[in-house]
This record gives sequence, structure tokens and C-alpha cells, in this order.
Amino acid sequence: MVGVVIAVDPGRAKCGVAAVSMEGDVLARAVIAPDSLERTVREWAQKYSVVQLVVGDRTGAKEMVKRLQEAGLADLCGGITVVDEHMSSVEGRTLYWRSNPPRGWRRLVPEGMRTPPEPYDGWVAEVLARRYIEGRKNIPSS
Repeated sequence: MVGVVIAVDPGRAKCGVAAVSMEGDVLARAVIAPDSLERTVREWAQKYSVVQLVVGDRTGAKEMVKRLQEAGLADLCGGITVVDEHMSSVEGRTLYWRSNPPRGWRRLVPEGMRTPPEPYDGWVAEVLARRYIEGRKNIPSS
């Protein structure tokens, strides 16, 4: 494995986190309380070969980056990159439904009108990780 990206979808009430390999395999995904973030990132960084920590650029991003830096996680994870979160919630919801197809009458409801029965912030974090990885693939080698 070349390396792993840990992505964070920051929020005030909950955070989505995902560990995605540079090859695109999802190794872990979770929705956690913001006060558990540093511990979770540290545990995953010790478990996986983390090359980058990615944080979405919207709600609470600046404070989250500062917290992660103060906890020494930027150094542990190879740095922190802030990525654009535009439409990531919509993409995350789509990923959620692909992994958890609705059953019964709920499958007749158009996807855009469905609300997942549980928080899907972990899938949003996966979207952020994939955006970072895709951006790295588009950088020409020197």
C-alpha cells in the first residue's frame, strides 16, 4: 500500500472521518463526536501508513485544523490539506445509498428526496479523501 489519507468532515455536533488508501480502498469510516477526533486520528495514524490528513473547508474548518496541529497530528500524518467541500454532502449521501440500498416502498422514493436513517458524515469524509487523491493524480510529476 502506497499510503493512506485520513479525511475529516468537520462539524460542531459530529464529525465524519474516513481512512482511504491512495488506491481508493476505504479502510475505515465513522461518525464521531468532535471531542473524539484527535484520539481517533491518532489511533488510525498508528494503524495505517498515513501520508496526509485532509479537512473539509466549511463549518469549523479553521478551528479544526488548529486543534489537529496543536495535537501534533499534522506532523504525525504528513501534513494537513484543506479541500473544497462544495456538494460533498450530496455526493456522500449518494455513496451512502449505494452501500445501503433502500428496501420496500422506500426504494420508490427518488434518491434526491431520500434522507438516510443515520448520520452519513463518514461517507462525506470519504468524498473529501477521494477529492484529495484525485487531485494528487492530476499533478504532473517533476
